[in-house]
Amino acid sequence: MGRLTVLKQIASDLASQFGPDCEIVIHDLKTNDLEHSIVYIENGHVTGRGIGDGPSNAVFDVIRHNNKKGSDPTDEIQDHPGYLMKTSDGKILKCSTSYIRDDDGSLHYVFGINYDITKLTMIESALHSLITPVNKEEKPKEITHSVNDLLDHLIEESVALVGKPVALMNKEDKVTAIQFLNDSGAFLITKSGDKVASYFGISKYTLYSYIDVNK
Repeated sequence: MGRLTVLKQIASDLASQFGPDCEIVIHDLKTNDLEHSIVYIENGHVTGRGIGDGPSNAVFDVIRHNNKKGSDPTDEIQDHPGYLMKTSDGKILKCSTSYIRDDDGSLHYVFGINYDITKLTMIESALHSLITPVNKEEKPKEITHSVNDLLDHLIEESVALVGKPVALMNKEDKVTAIQFLNDSGAFLITKSGDKVASYFGISKYTLYSYIDVNK
């Protein structure tokens, strides 16, 4: 099976896999002249090209460099995956280009994948404005199922604020944590004082003194 036949089969499979927004194009740089290099194309409506048309500017620049007088035909042209192009009618394409050589190292085929991401970029823009919070620095808060869960979560936040486990906290650390709990409304929860005092290993009298320390 010839190299071009294999490339056509791959092109057809890719177009079937990714649908009508995915153009697959094959250029033959040996059999056809450069201005009419396209020998196979799937979903040509993406760029408006057909068989017998020429390469894009990006592909042409590489081919021109390869054919420059004095260049070594065996120099390795690097494949170019995941770059952006724009069509004359404003479509945004994500493109990948592969350069296929013959056994003697000379460039023969160019295999291009051009995916129209215009609609996806519009969706991305809409989603970004929808999901971006007003305060971009604010971290998502956990949705709790009960006030007891809420209290546990607030206690965890107070410990994270101090940055060390309770066993290593000194008085100032515990004051900081309890002041955070007070500012967060933790003590509006019934019997929260007992739980917080027990968690931090202090008496309820000490707890209330820490709450009032700034007063």
